[in-house]
Amino acid sequence: MSKILMTNPFCLHQSCLLRKHYLILKKSFWCDYLLLKKPFSSQYKKGSFILSISFSVPLRNLLYVYPQSVNFSSRQGSVRNIAVKVQFMAGEDPSQAMPVIFGKSSCAEFYKEAYTQVIYHNKSPEFYEEVKMKIPANLTDNHHLLFTFYHISCQTKQNTPLETPVGYTWIPLMQHGRLRTGSFSLPVSVDKPPPSYSVLTPDVQLPGMKWVDNHKGVFNVEVKAASSVHTQDPHLDKFFTLVYVLEEYSFPYRLKDVIITEANVEAELKASMAALKGALLDTCVRFLHQLMSKLILLIVHPPVIAGQIVNLGRAAFEAMALLVNQIHKNLEGNQDHHGRNNLLSSYIHYCFHLPTTEPISPPAVGLASYDLPIQYATLSRATARPTSLLLSRSKSISNSNPDLASTPATPDEEVQRIIGSKGIDRSHSWVNSAYAPGGSRAVLRRNPNSSCELKQASERACNRMSAFIETASILCPPSRQIAKKLLHEELALQWVVSSSTVREASLQQAWFFFQLMVKSMSHHLFLSSRLDMPRRQRFPDRFVDDIAALVCAISADIASRYHKDVELVERLNSSLAFFLNDLLSLLDRGFVFNLVRSYYKQINKLHTAQNPNSLTALRMDFIRIVCSHEHYVTLNLPCATLSPPASPSPSTSSTTSQSSAFSCHVQDQGVVSMFELSVPFRQQHFLSGLLLAELSLILEPDGEGVFFLHKKAISALHSLLCSHDADPRYTDPQVRSHIAQLYLPLIPIVMETLGQLYDFTDPSPQRVRHASVLVDDNDPDNGTISQSVAMAIAGSPLPHSKANHFTLPSVAGRQCSTLSAECSRTLLVCFLWVLKNADAGLLERWISDLSVPQINRLLDLLHLCLSCFEYKGKKALQRINSLTFKKSQDMKARLEEAILGTIGARQEMVRRCRERSPYGGQENVRWRKNVTHWRQNADRVDKTKAEVEQESVVDGNLATEAALIALDTLEVIVKTVVMSELKESVLVGVLRVLLHSMAGNQSALFLQHCFSTQRALVYKFPEMLFEEDTELCADLCLRLLRHCSSSVSSIRSHASSSLYLLMRQNFEIGNNFARVKMQVTMSLSSLVGTSMKFNEEHLRRSLKTILTYAEDDLELRDSPFPEQVQDLVFNLHMILTDTVKMKEHQQDPEMLIDLMYRIAKGYQNSPDLRLTWLQNMAGKHSERGNHAEAAHCLVHSAALVAEYLSMLEDCRYLPIGCVSFQSISSNVLEESAVSDDILSPEEEGICSGKYFSESGLVGLLEQAAASFNMAAMYEAINEVYKILCPIHEANRDFKKLASVHGKLQDAFNKVYNQRMFGTYFRVGLYGCRFGDLDEQEFVYKEPSITKLAEISHRLEEFYSERFGDDVVVIIKDSNPVDKNKLDPNKAYLQITYVEPFFDTYELKERITYFDKNYNLRTFMYCTPFTLDGRAHGDLHEQYKRKTILTTSHAFPYIKTRINVIHKEEIVLMPMEVAIEDMQKKTQELAFATHQDPADPKMLQMVLQGCVGTTVNQGPLEVAQVFLSEIPEDPKLFRHHNKLRLCFKDFSKRCEDALRKNKSLIGPDQKEYHRELERNYTKLREALFPLINRKIPQLYRPLPLPTTPTQRNSLSRSSFRRVEC
Repeated sequence: MSKILMTNPFCLHQSCLLRKHYLILKKSFWCDYLLLKKPFSSQYKKGSFILSISFSVPLRNLLYVYPQSVNFSSRQGSVRNIAVKVQFMAGEDPSQAMPVIFGKSSCAEFYKEAYTQVIYHNKSPEFYEEVKMKIPANLTDNHHLLFTFYHISCQTKQNTPLETPVGYTWIPLMQHGRLRTGSFSLPVSVDKPPPSYSVLTPDVQLPGMKWVDNHKGVFNVEVKAASSVHTQDPHLDKFFTLVYVLEEYSFPYRLKDVIITEANVEAELKASMAALKGALLDTCVRFLHQLMSKLILLIVHPPVIAGQIVNLGRAAFEAMALLVNQIHKNLEGNQDHHGRNNLLSSYIHYCFHLPTTEPISPPAVGLASYDLPIQYATLSRATARPTSLLLSRSKSISNSNPDLASTPATPDEEVQRIIGSKGIDRSHSWVNSAYAPGGSRAVLRRNPNSSCELKQASERACNRMSAFIETASILCPPSRQIAKKLLHEELALQWVVSSSTVREASLQQAWFFFQLMVKSMSHHLFLSSRLDMPRRQRFPDRFVDDIAALVCAISADIASRYHKDVELVERLNSSLAFFLNDLLSLLDRGFVFNLVRSYYKQINKLHTAQNPNSLTALRMDFIRIVCSHEHYVTLNLPCATLSPPASPSPSTSSTTSQSSAFSCHVQDQGVVSMFELSVPFRQQHFLSGLLLAELSLILEPDGEGVFFLHKKAISALHSLLCSHDADPRYTDPQVRSHIAQLYLPLIPIVMETLGQLYDFTDPSPQRVRHASVLVDDNDPDNGTISQSVAMAIAGSPLPHSKANHFTLPSVAGRQCSTLSAECSRTLLVCFLWVLKNADAGLLERWISDLSVPQINRLLDLLHLCLSCFEYKGKKALQRINSLTFKKSQDMKARLEEAILGTIGARQEMVRRCRERSPYGGQENVRWRKNVTHWRQNADRVDKTKAEVEQESVVDGNLATEAALIALDTLEVIVKTVVMSELKESVLVGVLRVLLHSMAGNQSALFLQHCFSTQRALVYKFPEMLFEEDTELCADLCLRLLRHCSSSVSSIRSHASSSLYLLMRQNFEIGNNFARVKMQVTMSLSSLVGTSMKFNEEHLRRSLKTILTYAEDDLELRDSPFPEQVQDLVFNLHMILTDTVKMKEHQQDPEMLIDLMYRIAKGYQNSPDLRLTWLQNMAGKHSERGNHAEAAHCLVHSAALVAEYLSMLEDCRYLPIGCVSFQSISSNVLEESAVSDDILSPEEEGICSGKYFSESGLVGLLEQAAASFNMAAMYEAINEVYKILCPIHEANRDFKKLASVHGKLQDAFNKVYNQRMFGTYFRVGLYGCRFGDLDEQEFVYKEPSITKLAEISHRLEEFYSERFGDDVVVIIKDSNPVDKNKLDPNKAYLQITYVEPFFDTYELKERITYFDKNYNLRTFMYCTPFTLDGRAHGDLHEQYKRKTILTTSHAFPYIKTRINVIHKEEIVLMPMEVAIEDMQKKTQELAFATHQDPADPKMLQMVLQGCVGTTVNQGPLEVAQVFLSEIPEDPKLFRHHNKLRLCFKDFSKRCEDALRKNKSLIGPDQKEYHRELERNYTKLREALFPLINRKIPQLYRPLPLPTTPTQRNSLSRSSFRRVEC
């Protein structure tokens, strides 16, 4: 059995304790019976309030008896076969044995007696039986256990019974009113017990009785109880007995050895309450509810003894606080997700009610309903909350229920949801309240020195020892009076005046007392019919003062202890917030607002605290909970003007609402202040003002370590807006617009935070989005609002001067804290909600007061919103789902680490505490084992197909909604600035945002509206496109062409009409639309080169539509415009034709790049288009991971731009053309503009792109440097920055110079890292199936460590899919291919691995690994052969052919395969082959010998290959073949001598290697080393005569030359060159 019976916390109310305790419970039993006795359903109706309750609670009252042993060794007579009979007796008469003993299986259910087994021939037997009894609840002094001992005869004798009684003993069950349990050693009587024996114990030696063994204890027995009736704890028994004595007024009363009288009952009761902390925990748990009810009864109805009131409130409160704290600490695992103990919360939720003074009689049989106080479910946080109301309830330790399943139909239903009526009396809200600032009863806000008022209130509460005591006559003993107090008042008073120990205990479990107070207040209002009273008259002033003092004291505790006990302060802060949240429904709202203000004053006193972020987090949690009130909008008093407002919803009792607030018109003079966190705004919208002020402070860019606060603040705001949006009370658009006025300051707050938002437009890991707006130096007031917000929170007066709420960064790229993607997205959702629901006229008037930089910042924010909410598609959602699954797997791995002991949950929480938050990590995670970080793994992360489908639909709708809101805002901005003189810069920004929206994945609905807005904008302001920067025109043409290829016909129609009108307007301005023509051509080239979803057929249809528009245009029919349109459409069709070829080779990356290269080369005379295709190629290379080729495409682009910039103007710091880029690559000279066909950059439409500028050149170079960095070609980065640095130096841009040198430092540091560049292969294509590529040879550049088998498999598989499986043939050797021997119906591939080849003079310059892998044009491969056609033969007939290939361009280039333009072959004779082999072996030996650090294994491997017994014939055989005889041909003399010298060097290297190996080996390898030395000695002896033989002819003295000759090593006769 469990020590702590927690199966059902309501078991106590089913029980009666003792005979005396039964009377105590009798009065409250029937009331609780209605709820807890049997399963039933009861409904109580009052007005519209209905409560249904259904419970079933069992009663347990069991007794277990365990006979253990008996000793009859000293008893005379035949006592050997002993059995014990056990009976439960209600009196002394044998007939009073009760049938309460459970029977065995297959027997009757209950018996009156039970027997032990018979122990044969043993006078001292031991027993092992268990007797289970179901005893009655109402035990008397006569109830006892009777044990009868029998001798059992084994032989049947005449006139002799089988059972002979030999002894008797008993246990009285009641002693001093307690059930007797435990182990007993009882004396056994030989005679039957005398009359009235049951009230005495066997220990009393009665006269005339004979006892076994001289009255010694000879029978051992143990009695245990499992009861929900009997406490079995002396402390609880004493307390309940004293309460019974007081209630029944039965003086005097004997309690053990103490006589309880009127004189000492108070002291005894206080002592018993103080001793409750010593009671057993399991007993307290079982009887918790009855114990709490009696303590509350003593507080509410203090007893009247001898006409005097005995005030037991303080002692009862102390006992309650200590008991609650003890239960919570010892049952830490039995808590809900809010940190509340389940037993305590269930008591408040189900069992607590205000004690009544009227006696309650049992209900009549068959009565269906009861006019009795019903237990109201007021304190639970409902889990059945509508999912649409996404209010954050992470720490809801609340004492009311704002989570209503339905919306109150009338205001007064709010209170009825808590106890029957939680009425909202708006006529007594704080605007009209006496507690409002300046009111007659203002406690906290009467004057700026409100802290003095709080102090006085606290002093008044401390000096008063009782509050609001009433006496009332009752129906119980007429001579007795009962004092009546109100529980909430006494709790508040006792809490305020409590001592340090009790105060600490109450603070630990403040939620319990707050819930108790709120429920008591609610019941009091309901039962006393005070709900219809004015709010300020509902409760007495002294109670209000106590509440104020209590809130002030707890706020001070939070402020002073936040850095000492984090968990306590966090819990206390949340409890206080929920308490104030509930008070908003019960007390005067102005008074509650003053309490909120006093809390802020206490917290803000510590503005120089050690950890201010912790205080900010506490304030944020506090205001989030307070704002979760279901009538939050009403409490904020939304109004159109900053004047005392009307209630936003109809109220029959409102005295201030002369007309509906939603019908008011906004006054112009109040517009500016409505968008600021000014004093008037914060006074009229108190809660929303506090929330927005906290958000503004948390988003301050100067803060450090506030990452964990971002989510808190933004989530709180997001939850409120979600609740407004889902609330059926606020569906009317006009109502929504007035609610949005509560959040208008959010717009400038988010604008100010632009630089901290996550950059959704940048795919790189860069997180910070730097605002593009420059500082407005003319703005004299450029400060932030943080100081004013802090002053307002602290209650200080603020100046009414207009504050600038835009903080524009004074230093570019300032360091600031950044928001995560999730927080940024949520904040932008809130921003868009306010923009959507705000009044358009109000926005217009506000925007008209903004400066140009501020409007541009707003446009940047809209641009970011479009990027953030762009529709990503189902694939992206599935990819995110898979990433989440991977993250979950990672979390599981970390959990495994914790289980294995490598890391624990505690260490993990400490680490997260240090990294992120002072509260141990992520929001909502407490420092408890059952709510730790690891529980996240239990969540299911893999979503079903239906869920992904639903999520994609929601994502698409959100993207459309966000884009439409941005579009509406853009129209408001245009409408506002259209008459302004500075409209040009604003309109350009508007068009940029519009173009960005057209670039994303948008719905057809949005695009139709977007195209309409675009056409109107271009029609009204054509100069933006045709007279200013051409970048906008290029972007617009690209967007329109992209949508012209859409598969949706309506989108194509709108895009075609927009593109045609663009051409027409350009023509009307200058009788020519060259600019649009060039931009459209460039855009199409870019589109077909980069877009994978491009549809040629749909674009042709759109071009035909444009041509039809031009032919049917009557106004321009006689102009050259139709003909020009026709020429443009023809050119576009030609580009589309090239695109068809590209699509055919979409799966052939090399051929695709070749086609793009060919198209780009065809645009050599059109720099804009060539630049476009070079960038297309760079994009393709980046997609495939060819970063070196992408970098060279960008270098070529930069060289092309530099070439034309040098023709436009002569700047000394700019590169003079392609020549300046020659140090990067020799290939860039092909970008030189030296042809006669090259157009001049001064011509209309030529070099008009955004890259043909100094900034464009810088951008291309920076992109090239980044690509070189990804390709690990760090040396090339230096050459790029050599061109870039002079430009930054000339512009005095020291910040960029610092960045450049920092990147150079990083690059140079990485130079020494291990790098691997490309691998090269020669690929020959043979066969007519290859078309133009027949008999073409290429050098392919493949990724590093690519094997010959890999590229062979890839090319064979690709061409097999293209031509057929039986068509492609791989030529296995590298010999020259004879075309006549090939099958013309097949395609042949010859693939050979090649290595870079360098002449001797080149190796002097190519020193590093990078030098030997950069700017490569010559490659070599070797082919062994013999003169008779075989590939391999004997040493004396083995030849080798070296083939040297030269490519048209140097690697790396803008493509990965380059044509071979020259081939050269060098044939080596057998002796030359031997020389190369020996030189290679010698080099290997030298490298292994001098390797640092030494590698013994490598050294021994090389040595074994040179001198080992199994292979020493290799070098020896070479020497014997070529050195045994002097060659006859004089031309071979020098080769013979060179080979001889090679063997000498080889022998020396072997000796050095053996010496090195000897110094490295251990004792276990000495024998192996000696074997190597013996083999080397044999090899040296065999080589000695061969390598010491000299050719005499070589050592003759040479005659002096008569004429100077020039040495030419290439003309040696041994080399035979064959030109191919």
